[in-house]
Amino acid sequence: MIKRFGIEGSKGTGGQSLPFAKAVLADGWLYVSGQTPMIDGEVIDGGIIAQSKLAIENCLNIMKDVGFATQDIVHMKVVLSDARYFQSFNKVFQQFFADNPPARVCFVADLVVDCMVEVDITCFNSKFKS
Repeated sequence: MIKRFGIEGSKGTGGQSLPFAKAVLADGWLYVSGQTPMIDGEVIDGGIIAQSKLAIENCLNIMKDVGFATQDIVHMKVVLSDARYFQSFNKVFQQFFADNPPARVCFVADLVVDCMVEVDITCFNSKFKS
C-alpha cells in the first residue's frame, strides 16, 4: 500500500501550491521530497551553514511527523548550487548524523529555487511494512 503525506497545503516560493507530496510511504520505505531552506514558502537569509541546517531540519520534521527516526534514514541526496559549499555542508551534515550516517550522494546543479542547497532523504523501518 502507498500512502502520500503533505499533498494538501504545501507551498513553495511566493505561496505557490506545490504539485507533489512532501513524502510517500511504500512498504516500509519513506521517500521525502527535496527540501530547501524555506520557512512559510520563503527562502531564509543566510549562508550555506544556515541554509543547510534548515534544509536538513525540514526533511527530518517531515520524516518524524510520519513516525520515522533519524536512525531510519538510509540515503540522502544533496544538491549544492556551488561546489565551494561542499566542506561547509559536510560540517552541518556531521552535526546531524555523526552517530548514524546514511549513505549519501552530493552533486552540484542549478536549483529551481533561489537557494544554495536542496536535500531529500529515503528512510526504512520494518514496522511500516504492509
